[in-house]
Amino acid sequence: MAEPGLAGCAAGPQREGRDAAAGSDARQERAGEAKPDLLQEDDDSSSDYGSGDKPGTALGRTVPNGNVFFPDIFHTNHLLFYERFKAYQDCILADCKVSEVKEFTAEYLAKVLEPSGWRAVWRTNVFEVLVEVVDVEYSALKAVVQLCEPFLCESRDSTFTFECVQELLELKEHKILLQELWVVYDESGEFDQTALAVEHVRHYDILEHRVPSGLVANYQNLLSQCEELYRKFLDVRNSISSSDLDSEVENVSIVEGLKLHEKIEHLKRKLKVIENPLLRYVFGYQKYSSLQAKGLRPTGDKITHVVSSTMVASMLQSLIRDKLCPKSCGEEQEIQFHNDPLAAVNACYEGDTVIICPGHYVVDGVFCIADSVELEGYGLPDDIVIEKRGKGDNFVDCAGKNIRISSLKLVQHDAVEGILNVHHGKTTLENCVLQCETAGITVRTSAELLMKNSDLYGAKGAGVAIYPGSTCTLLGNGIHHCKEGILIKNFLHEHYDIPKITMVNNMIHNNEGYGVVLVRPAMPSDVKDASAERTKGNTQPIQSGNGTACVEGFRQELPHECLTDKSELCEQAEVSEQTEGNYKIAHELRVTSAKKSQLHKRRLSELGITQADDNLMSQEMFVSIVGNQFKWNGKGSFGTFLFCPDS
Repeated sequence: MAEPGLAGCAAGPQREGRDAAAGSDARQERAGEAKPDLLQEDDDSSSDYGSGDKPGTALGRTVPNGNVFFPDIFHTNHLLFYERFKAYQDCILADCKVSEVKEFTAEYLAKVLEPSGWRAVWRTNVFEVLVEVVDVEYSALKAVVQLCEPFLCESRDSTFTFECVQELLELKEHKILLQELWVVYDESGEFDQTALAVEHVRHYDILEHRVPSGLVANYQNLLSQCEELYRKFLDVRNSISSSDLDSEVENVSIVEGLKLHEKIEHLKRKLKVIENPLLRYVFGYQKYSSLQAKGLRPTGDKITHVVSSTMVASMLQSLIRDKLCPKSCGEEQEIQFHNDPLAAVNACYEGDTVIICPGHYVVDGVFCIADSVELEGYGLPDDIVIEKRGKGDNFVDCAGKNIRISSLKLVQHDAVEGILNVHHGKTTLENCVLQCETAGITVRTSAELLMKNSDLYGAKGAGVAIYPGSTCTLLGNGIHHCKEGILIKNFLHEHYDIPKITMVNNMIHNNEGYGVVLVRPAMPSDVKDASAERTKGNTQPIQSGNGTACVEGFRQELPHECLTDKSELCEQAEVSEQTEGNYKIAHELRVTSAKKSQLHKRRLSELGITQADDNLMSQEMFVSIVGNQFKWNGKGSFGTFLFCPDS
C-alpha cells in the first residue's frame, strides 16, 4: 500500500534540536539538508502517488467551491485513515507524551514545511480569502501571512472588504492557524510535502474533536486522581525522612507509601493507554460498558410505544390491525404515545417495543439502549427518517442482550464515534438505511451484530468496523461510498479471540480504499516472506493489498484445512473476479487464524505448557464468506494493513 501520509519518517521525531525547530535557525539548517520525502516509500517504485525523485507534483488538484475564482488547491483529503494513522504513529507523534504533542508536531513541521513562498486559501466560518505565507511559527502551529494581489475574497457578508480583512490580520499580528489554510496547487512538486503536512495538522484527532468527549473527561479525571495521590505520596515520604527510622510510626508510613506508589503506577498505566494513539484506537473507548439495564418493570408489564408527529384515524386503524392487536394476540396490552423517538426509547424497559410511524424526526441526543427492546418502523425506511442534529460523540449505542432495529433510516450529522455502536449483547439491524457522515457501525469486543438487507453509505472511515473478540454477520447488504468498506481489527492477538465473521451476498462498491481491510500486527513470518519475495526479485511490499502476499513463507506451518493445493490454485485462476475477491478474504483470514494459533502455542511452550485448550486452538476468524460482490473500490477488493506492535 502506498502511503503518501508518511512525512519525513526516516528517523521519526527526535528530541535533539527541538529548540531550533521553532525558530529561524532551524529554517537555515534546512536549507543545507536533504528534505525527507513525504511521498516515497522504500521498495515501492510503483506507488500510485508517485515518487519525490520524479519531476512534477504527485498530488491531485481540486477546484474550490463558490462564486469567486480562487486558484486550484491541492487535493489532500483523499488519504485513508490508516495512511494518516501511520504518519502520526511513525513520523509525527511516535513515543511522545500528551504534554509533548505540540512540541513533536512543531519539530515535524520544521522538517517538512516550506517556511515561505507559498499561497493558500484562508478559510473561516465567515469568509475565504487568498493569502501568501511569508513565515511559519512552528511552535505555535501558525503561519505569518499577507493578502495577495489581486484581492480575492468570498464572504457571507458583501461588506467584508479588503480593509476589513487587513484590519483583522493586523489584530492577529498576521498570524493564523495552519489548519485554516488550504495550500494552492503547484505543478512543480515543490510544495507537495507542505500540502500534506498542513493536512496532517488539520486532521489531528484532538484538534478536530475526533476523541470522544467522555474519553477526554475520563483522562482528566485519572490525571487529577494521579496528582492527588502523588501529593499524598510526597507528604508520606517527607514524614519518613523527618522521623525515627526504627519507630512503629515509621514502619506504618513505609507501608502506606508503598500502597500509594502502587496506586499511582496503576493510574499511570491507564493514562498511557489513552496517551498512546495506537493503544487508544486498539482498545477503543468503552463509554457505555457500565451502562445498567433497567430490566423488567416492577409490574412485569411490557408496553408498546407508538411514535408519531401527528396521528390520523386511518393510521391508527392500520396500526391496530397490523401491529397493536393481531389475531394471535390473546391479551390486552398497554400502549403509550410519543411524538419523539428518543423519548420513547428512554421510556423503555426490558421487552418493550417501539413502533415509529412515517415522518421525519429530528433528535438532539444519543439513543442509549441497554435493555432488550425492538425499534420498528411502520412502513418503508425512506419514509421513516430519524436525523441526528447537534455535535455529539455518537448516534445509537446498543448494550442490550437482544436488540432489534428494523425499517428505519438513520441520518447522522457531525458525530465522533459513528452512527451505531454495538458495545455488548446482540443487535439485529434489518431493512434499514444508514446515511453516515463521520463513521459507520462499530462492533466492539464481545458484542454481536446481525445486519441484513440494509444499506450503509457515506462514512469517512470504515462502513463497518469489527473489533477482536466480536461476532459479525452481514447478509445481503450494500456498503458503499465510504473510505473503506469493512475494517477487521485483529490487533490484540494475544489478548482477545479472533472476530467471527460471516459475509454472504453483500454488495461492497465505490469505496475510496479497499472493500475489506484486515489490520493486524506484523509477525516474524511476514519479515521472512518479505525477504523471500525480494530474493525472488519481487519488490512489492507486504501490505500492497494482495490478500495472499504474506502466505507463501508460512505454508509449511499451516493446519491442513488452511492449505491450498496446486489444483485448487489452478481453479482459482479460472474463477470470476467476484469469486476471487471472496477467496482472497477467506484465505487471508484463515492464514491469520493459523498464525495466531502457532504464535499462541509457541508462547505456551515457552512457559512450559505443552497442552492447550482445543477450543482456543481451533478458533476460526470467519464462518462463511461467499457470494459477495466487490465493484469499483479504489484500491481493490481486499487489503492487509500490518503494523509493528512495539511501535
